[in-house]
Amino acid sequence: MSDWLIFGIGIVAQILFSGRMILQWILSERAKRVVSPSIFWILSIMASYMLFIYGWIRDDFAIILGQVISYYIYIWNLNLKGVWPNVHVLVRIVLLLTPLCAIGYMLSDWSYHYVRLFENGDIPLWLVVYGSAGQIIFTLRFVYQWYYSSKRGESVLPRGFWLISLTGSLVIISYAIYRKDPVLILGQSTGAFVYLRNLFILKKEVSKG
Repeated sequence: MSDWLIFGIGIVAQILFSGRMILQWILSERAKRVVSPSIFWILSIMASYMLFIYGWIRDDFAIILGQVISYYIYIWNLNLKGVWPNVHVLVRIVLLLTPLCAIGYMLSDWSYHYVRLFENGDIPLWLVVYGSAGQIIFTLRFVYQWYYSSKRGESVLPRGFWLISLTGSLVIISYAIYRKDPVLILGQSTGAFVYLRNLFILKKEVSKG
């Protein structure tokens, strides 16, 4: 597969990721509070699916790990908002099974995939660990969001979500700069601005309250 096509997949994924953040930010600005719109989660699952494929093709464990953890939380939020049941059953099956099938395939020939992902000459092991740490921090925001939302019984994006997002984003940007990965740099740089802006909106909400 050509590099242009590979980067094209990644760029489209990051455009979708950035688009969800920009839309969420615009809707939050209009509402004068931080909102969690359905379109945010729809674009999230679309982007995550594509970025998972991008990470697989690029032999980038950090990207694969980050997408697998957050992927099903996106679906949980879509279900909470009543969107998931309205998705065609075949689409739901494909979305649910794709990461599981990929993981199963990886485990079926672990020795090969271990070398492919962890002994890749293009990505030193320390960098894999560093990038994976950034993805884990970044992805924990959705674990936190899921926990917080499940307690409240509604899909919300609390302050801790944005703080964790910003921390993980800065780590991933530094990882992407070292990897010379324009896809990650583009997506994370856009996101970092939105994370800061949402924190500012939340601060204004608290001061008004």
